[in-house]
Amino acid sequence: MTQVNQVLKKCVMTKWEVVKYQLLTYCFFNKLHLSDAEIECLVLLATDDNVNELNVLCKKACEMNIFKTPQSVRNSLNKLEKKGIVTKKGKNRKKLSIDDAIGVVKDGNVLLNYNFLSVETNKS
Repeated sequence: MTQVNQVLKKCVMTKWEVVKYQLLTYCFFNKLHLSDAEIECLVLLATDDNVNELNVLCKKACEMNIFKTPQSVRNSLNKLEKKGIVTKKGKNRKKLSIDDAIGVVKDGNVLLNYNFLSVETNKS
C-alpha cells in the first residue's frame, strides 16, 4: 500500500491574490517565465474592467508603479500576446483581455480547489 503525505492549507484571499495565483499556476504548468511586473500587469488587466484598452492599461500600470513607462507596458503586452496569454482585438488591436483558454475566474466568490499529486516509484 502506498502512503501519501497530504498537506492541506486554507486561507482567505483578495480578488487580486486569487487572480494572481491562477495566473502563476498557469505559467508554472506551461513553463512560462514572466517577470513580477508582467504578472502584476496581467492581474490588473484581469481584475479591472476599466483597463481593457491599451492606453488606459498603460497609464494605470505606470500609476501603480508596475512599470515605469507606457512603452514598457506596450513591450510587455506584445511579449505576452506572442506567448498566447493576452489577446488584442478591435480597431487597431487596442482592446485587451486575458486569453479565454487560460480560464481565469474573477467574478463573484471564488474557491480554488487544486489537487496536486507527486508519486515516487519504489526502486527495488
